[in-house]
Amino acid sequence: MCGRFVVPSTTDELLSVFDATGDNAAAWQPSYSVAPTDPAPIVREWIHDETVQRDLDLASWGLKPGWAKPGGPAPINARLESVASNGMFRSAFASQRCLVPMAGYYEWQQMDDGKQPYFIHSDGDVLAAAGLYAARQEGNAWKITFTIITRAARDASGEIHDRMPVFLTPDVWDQWLHPEKITDKEEVLSMLDRSSIAIAKTVTAYPVARTVNNVRTLDSEDRRLIEPIST
Repeated sequence: MCGRFVVPSTTDELLSVFDATGDNAAAWQPSYSVAPTDPAPIVREWIHDETVQRDLDLASWGLKPGWAKPGGPAPINARLESVASNGMFRSAFASQRCLVPMAGYYEWQQMDDGKQPYFIHSDGDVLAAAGLYAARQEGNAWKITFTIITRAARDASGEIHDRMPVFLTPDVWDQWLHPEKITDKEEVLSMLDRSSIAIAKTVTAYPVARTVNNVRTLDSEDRRLIEPIST
């Protein structure tokens, strides 16, 4: 799974990388610890006046479709193996897809003296995880939520945890984001599989300080959270 991730990029940097419009761009301050229910930037496309618009929005991590009950689940991850058929995700998979930018994510190994966190990342500055989003009205405002699609871990990522985010290569970003409703689910699932395997081959991991373990006491703006340590 992916339960905590890192977005060190600024709004302007994300707009540039993903070729998104700045008209409605959300203000984002770099965070080295995005946790469930936290706001995080997502990239999504929608149609306005018959024109496809690509925006950078802030969304809450944990998918909450408009039809979901207020006290019901808000999953932070969706399994690639069932995302196209699971009732919680299939509607968003069909027409509300997004990219979740990150530099990497954390996973933990149980050691004799406690849990040891690792930062799992790639060689590039920005990774793009395949995500799904939903919008629901709360009072007079609309709230956007999202989930990250995960798969069985491959290569170095599998040494730490058995699942990892589905990361996409830049050549398929447009295909994934396009707001047109998916008609061939198997073709898209195959694309996600191929693309994420290619990125997985570039993924590496190193241990970081256990300061990461406590979300209540850490400083999410502290870049030292992702600095490697010796174990």
